[in-house]
Amino acid sequence: MKDQVEVALNKIRPALMADGGNIELVDVKEGRVSVRLTGACHGCPMAQMTLKEEVEKSIMSSVPGVTEVISV
Repeated sequence: MKDQVEVALNKIRPALMADGGNIELVDVKEGRVSVRLTGACHGCPMAQMTLKEEVEKSIMSSVPGVTEVISV
């Protein structure tokens, strides 16, 4: 599952990098994906919305079994 999540993140990464940010996979455990937003995304007021509306939806549609994406 971790490899599948990484593939999904690689699809999202270019959009984040275009705005000066990035995302790192921290862990996948029991359907919960932990990520770390970096660069311009770290501390951005829109980061939580990006995480839930873009990152979580993309990962959940690509990787069966993922129930939640959280930022750590």
